Amino acid sequence: MKFHFQQLEIYTKAKFFHFQCKELIKENQIRSYSKDQLQRASFSIALNVAEGSGRFSKPDRKNFFTIARSSVFECVAIIDILKDENTITNNEYYKLEQLADEISRILYVMVQNLKTE
Repeated sequence: MKFHFQQLEIYTKAKFFHFQCKELIKENQIRSYSKDQLQRASFSIALNVAEGSGRFSKPDRKNFFTIARSSVFECVAIIDILKDENTITNNEYYKLEQLADEISRILYVMVQNLKTE
């Protein structure tokens, strides 16, 4: 048996993004506070998608999907700073940025579809 959220494309993409962030951390010398923040922010994306999908009201779901999208932005800010510090390569940055952009776009549409006007 699978929970509904486990069948969502966005959840699968969020998990993949989190695993890619963990790989980036393993392969590079990243300061502990940046490691911790990137791990928590990337994990937050999948967790908020899962939690939001379990909510019954549109405003509740919208809130969690908005938080998930904000966590995507947080991840991009972290990897952008790591790139500027030459801690990660431009290639590593662009690979994760593309994944983040795709996730952000999907979440944006999900949030727009939940507007209660």
